[in-house]
Amino acid sequence: MTELAVGFIGLGNVGGQLARNLLRHGVDLTVRDLDPGRVAALVARGARSAASPRELAERVDLLITCLPSPAVCAAVMEAPDGVLAGLAPGKIWLEMSTTDPAEARRLAARVEALGAIAMDCPVSGGCHRAATGNISIFAGGSRAAFERVLPVLAILGRQILHTGPVGSASVLKVITNYLCTVHLAALAEALTVARVAGLDLNMTYEGIRISSGNSFVHETESRVILNGSRDINFTMDLVVKDVGLFDALARAHQVPLELSPLVLSVFEDGVRRYGPREHSPNIIRRLEEACGVRVLGEGFPAQMVDDEPKIPGSEVVPRARSSRPSPESGEGQR
Repeated sequence: MTELAVGFIGLGNVGGQLARNLLRHGVDLTVRDLDPGRVAALVARGARSAASPRELAERVDLLITCLPSPAVCAAVMEAPDGVLAGLAPGKIWLEMSTTDPAEARRLAARVEALGAIAMDCPVSGGCHRAATGNISIFAGGSRAAFERVLPVLAILGRQILHTGPVGSASVLKVITNYLCTVHLAALAEALTVARVAGLDLNMTYEGIRISSGNSFVHETESRVILNGSRDINFTMDLVVKDVGLFDALARAHQVPLELSPLVLSVFEDGVRRYGPREHSPNIIRRLEEACGVRVLGEGFPAQMVDDEPKIPGSEVVPRARSSRPSPESGEGQR
């Protein structure tokens, strides 16, 4: 158990699960969210609440934000009663939202100007793994900061990768979310073609799973597609935000992409048709409606549940690195 007092702002689908993991491990936790029901649920489990981001930041040693967009995070951090107003030297801010890397670096500079420590630590793996503490975490910041916060990250996640300086984790997260979206769009097409071609969809699922066509997205999101719930606790507006961040990153580096703009247009069309809060796997509806079919199997779950036990988190060391750098080496310093 960590001895740090921890604050958590943003108790949505992922943030709420991460905060519950901290409570289950006996962490001294203070929480805040605009939804009083979410706050009350965690207070009932032993957390404390704060009246403002500033009050929360003043109370804790380490503060985590897990928010839906860069604009929301900026407001929480920079408002007159925001996080920055409550930070002091030695405190730590972890940005666990999926955000614009440039914005992560901008806010980190403001945090560091106050003598505090900043890291971007987005998560990947889905709400079902956030619930068990088996989610993966990318961590950007100095090596010394990474080693200081690793005990907390080991509670929240299973595989933890130090990515380099602040902002690098957000770059990697935007890339992985883009790949997830491409896989989802391709699976929608593949499963619809299988249905129209007359294949049994339970058999098709297994065929993809045991083949070179398999992916993490297939083993999770295809299940809720074939169930019909399409509920993966992620919505189309968030897909558009994430792929838009990837697209902007590529343009900033003058990479001439072809797939990314197409995938972004597919989900923008999904938002227009079904609304921004529609479950993202329901992008398959565009094809179902065009073909006059329903793409359904039998016996698949309505939601994903991680049935693996919580394993204490540990650092993932990139291949070909014979050892971890020391805090004094300077690697990862901004």
